[in-house]
Amino acid sequence: MQTIIVTDDPESWQFLSERAPIVRASDYLIKDQFTQNEPIRVINLCQSYNHQTIGYYVSLLAQARDQKAIPSVDSIQDVLNASLSKMISQEIDQEIQQNLQAIKGNDFILSVYFGQNISKSHCELARKLHGLFQLPMLRFTLEKRKTWRIKQLQILSIKDIPAHHLVFLQECALSYLLKKRFHPWRKKQRYHDLAILIDPNETNAPSNKKALERFISAGEQLGLNVDLIDKSESKFIAEYDALFIRATTAVNHYTYRLARRAAQENMVVIDDPQSIIKCSNKVYLAELMRNHQILTPNTLFLSKYDQTIPDTIEFPCVLKKPDSCFSHGVIKIEDSKALQKSLLQCFKTSELVVIQPFIPTEYDWRIGILDHKPIFACRYYMAQNHWQIYNWEAQQEKVEGKTEAIMLEDVPEAIIKTALKCTRFIGDGLYGVDIKCHDNKHYVIEINDNPNIDHGNEDQQAGDQLYTHIMGVFLQRIRRKHGYV
Repeated sequence: MQTIIVTDDPESWQFLSERAPIVRASDYLIKDQFTQNEPIRVINLCQSYNHQTIGYYVSLLAQARDQKAIPSVDSIQDVLNASLSKMISQEIDQEIQQNLQAIKGNDFILSVYFGQNISKSHCELARKLHGLFQLPMLRFTLEKRKTWRIKQLQILSIKDIPAHHLVFLQECALSYLLKKRFHPWRKKQRYHDLAILIDPNETNAPSNKKALERFISAGEQLGLNVDLIDKSESKFIAEYDALFIRATTAVNHYTYRLARRAAQENMVVIDDPQSIIKCSNKVYLAELMRNHQILTPNTLFLSKYDQTIPDTIEFPCVLKKPDSCFSHGVIKIEDSKALQKSLLQCFKTSELVVIQPFIPTEYDWRIGILDHKPIFACRYYMAQNHWQIYNWEAQQEKVEGKTEAIMLEDVPEAIIKTALKCTRFIGDGLYGVDIKCHDNKHYVIEINDNPNIDHGNEDQQAGDQLYTHIMGVFLQRIRRKHGYV
């Protein structure tokens, strides 16, 4: 993807000409060579982005031409709307308070140039502010009223930069263009960029290192530039065509916020924000399954404000927090006394809990679904001497049962049909459906929006074809969004 710099002040940005072509804004707007349906990344360095200015139209027309505009129109609007910008800045309120706690006085001005600040002590705060407000140059005026808050947010042009900051600004701009995602040359020219979001510190990530390597290899063989990014690099997300989240998702979490932002940027995103919302809450899933007559274990909801325990509960039963995952927050209850004790603990963090009968099985089925089609099937066996797949209290190093991948054609047809039916009400993303089989009945236990795909487990049967298939779906969706198919 070619990168160009578009500006109505070309002379001021000539120092960047060796890194990318400098294009006059008026030429970009009217000349035919920039209206072609070719992948172009537009760095918009116009003097103003206000509504109906030439800078605003550069980003707007880039979006209409299916080109990548930085900043995007959405990012511009976030800054121009004072109430919205204040709301967005609340995401890093804790960082603002910590970073400015040593500041004397009640006013402070922080200038952010391409994600950097001239003072090393404010570098991290500048980077996080740039992640929220992705414009090249901004000036934040903060005031202290009990706590620090953003009073004003000003978009800067190069002419607004103090003379003693100009050398630093140039270094920031050059550094920004030198990021690997901006390189116009690669080992192999590819036209679309895909980011895989990971959490390097996560102990039970959805994909292990070898699986991530195979995703990258499969994507590049299909013609995708694939980068692994973590939370600290998420500010660059708008520069990609697609986002693949391989960190454990939750609604009240950066993974959801990043998925939402990617969707707003018209990117292909898996997991999409709606899938995260729907799949991460067991109350929602239980009600959805019941509403569509999909067989699940008999499910009851108990409220913190009405803790009456129904007589219909049979023991042993299973108590679940609505947002539990990887067997955390899931408790096997043997009697009413244990139930009362566990409810007291659960209601400290959730106002609703889920109760289901305990269904003993040797293993659970996991059916992987993508784009309304099954892509893998596994049997997840219970951990040794335990009733769950994961036994977090185990003393030995291995806390989970074995995984056995099964050829799709060898899976009972009813199980595949059940998995396809229930995911149809969630979306067309990547899901893992957990099913228990007992007394010739197939019970849907849950639908996971972020299913594990680990090398040596889920890929035992399909091998590298599994990774190629998933990357192929990304490529097809990117092409559809760009009007290539």
